[in-house]
Amino acid sequence: MSTPPDARPDPRPGARVTAVRLGWRSATALALVSAAGVAAFGWPLLADPSSSLAHSADAPWLFALLLPLLLAVAGATVADTGLDAKAVAMLGVLAAAGAALRPLGAGTAGLQPMFFLMVLAGRVLGPGFGFVLGAVSMFASALLTGGVGPWLPFQMLAMGWVVLGAGLLPGADRLRGRPELLLLAGYGVVSSLGYGLVMNLQGWPYLAGMSSNISYVPGDPLADNLGRYLAYVLTTSLGWDIPRALLTAGLVLGFGGTVLRALRRATRRAAFDVPARFAEAPTPAAPAAPAAPAAPAAPAAAPDADR
Repeated sequence: MSTPPDARPDPRPGARVTAVRLGWRSATALALVSAAGVAAFGWPLLADPSSSLAHSADAPWLFALLLPLLLAVAGATVADTGLDAKAVAMLGVLAAAGAALRPLGAGTAGLQPMFFLMVLAGRVLGPGFGFVLGAVSMFASALLTGGVGPWLPFQMLAMGWVVLGAGLLPGADRLRGRPELLLLAGYGVVSSLGYGLVMNLQGWPYLAGMSSNISYVPGDPLADNLGRYLAYVLTTSLGWDIPRALLTAGLVLGFGGTVLRALRRATRRAAFDVPARFAEAPTPAAPAAPAAPAAPAAPAAAPDADR
């Protein structure tokens, strides 16, 4: 297998390598599944009270429908971009690392160090790879920790959005050093808080009837339900979301430079953008004709006896 000189990876240290690009088909699939996810997250605020969607008991059916959609967008991204063995290996390693980091802070004030790795990986590897990595990492961590349930598709989608957003941040090709770390730390804070805000919509409808001050009330005006939802977030979730945001920002500022350099070095050496070309096998040369046997040498003359 040979690599043409004009297709070699950019040797500059700041060169961006995108393992999974977003083609128009995968971008369309991602937009569709994101729209479906937004509708699924926000249905309690918009559903008509006379419809079956206004009852929290019907929510698991919506959750079950979301998982195949997530798998479909991941498959579309892979099919549209020609994901090769090197990108699959990178995806597996980072997903395993993220899954291993998640249990380290589980149950401790919402601390989740996996956000740190997900943000940096999305920054280096781009939005397409980021969405697939976020969803796969959350799925793997759920299998590892036994956290499989109706909330899992929502966690996969929300984490996919977090990592995709990191890949869409500006200055990926030119911003380096402390300014880049400050940008990523700020995004880590915003995405950690946003993840908690979005994920609360998944469990909030189940509190219908439990407390009139913070629970979802089917059929109430949107403004009233939004007020209850914000009260629910402030009283039940913010104490977990803020520590997660601070931990993510602190890890990015403390260790982000080292991890970014390692990821960029690994992607340059993997050369995701280099097309593989197989050189034709050389045609074996025809065997040479056997040489004719040499003629026997003439016998030497007998010595002269008179001499």
